[in-house]
Amino acid sequence: MAEIVQVRLCGFGGQGVVLAGDLLGRAAARGGYWVAGSSSYGAQARGSACRSEVVLGREPVVFPHVTRADLLVAFSQEAYERFLPEVAPGGLVVFDRPRIEPRPVRSPSHVGVPATATAVSRLGGPQPANVVMLAAVVALTGLVDPGDLRAALEEALPPRLLPVNREAVDLGLALGEEARGDRPRIWEAGPAVPGEVNR
Repeated sequence: MAEIVQVRLCGFGGQGVVLAGDLLGRAAARGGYWVAGSSSYGAQARGSACRSEVVLGREPVVFPHVTRADLLVAFSQEAYERFLPEVAPGGLVVFDRPRIEPRPVRSPSHVGVPATATAVSRLGGPQPANVVMLAAVVALTGLVDPGDLRAALEEALPPRLLPVNREAVDLGLALGEEARGDRPRIWEAGPAVPGEVNR
């Protein structure tokens, strides 16, 4: 992993964006990284703009906010449009396909993951889509270990929510591996290489 990786997850309130950021931070801390983060909502918790920022480092993180995202995880079109210009050169955008229509750009690299569609079809509703997406990001990037993500889930969620979210992790990891194909995991192999939009 790079010395510092800045991650922004964004969408609207009610999509579990803040929980996904919390799980990522917990998993990274379990993996031995220093972690700092922040989150924000719009005026209304549900349905308004929402983001969660996680900064991971090999050394203590001195500023808990994202300045230029190395990784943008987008759950809604509005959030994608708002935060795309703040992705670092060579960064990566993972977006919820087909809910989001990405811009036809070569940089930053884009990867579409059908997180909400998979949650609805396989898990009975959209609620676990945040965990599906986060697990897909983990498989795609190598940012944290899948075992640490599973442990973070067990630590953070009440027992009644664990069965469906355990399954969400399994589905997301499979989606991430499928989306990655033969490409290396970017935080195991250096910075991302700009490429075509993967729809």
